[in-house]
Amino acid sequence: MSRSRGQEYEDIACRYLVSNGFEIIERNFYSRFGEIDIIALRENVLHFIEVKGSKKNNPIYAVTHGKLEKIFQTIRLYFLKNNLDYCYCVDAIIISGDNIDFIENITM
Repeated sequence: MSRSRGQEYEDIACRYLVSNGFEIIERNFYSRFGEIDIIALRENVLHFIEVKGSKKNNPIYAVTHGKLEKIFQTIRLYFLKNNLDYCYCVDAIIISGDNIDFIENITM
């Protein structure tokens, strides 16, 4: 997927999150381990959100165990870098055509 297409999916995801009571804290947080697409806050819980989208295939299969490991490493770095103490969870927003699925609290 191209960077511009990924940006479009992230924009859609941000609009969805804001309309559902989330505050967007940061987008595209990079570390040596990888990237977190969206960091959002709702009800004093930080949500680290992976966004996957496709017009043809089901993008849920792109959220792999390896990808989750990189996300959790990046979260640890984010907390250290920002000296934070929040409850958190990892979520995914899956965009397939016009359908948006929000999958909360993904674990490994």
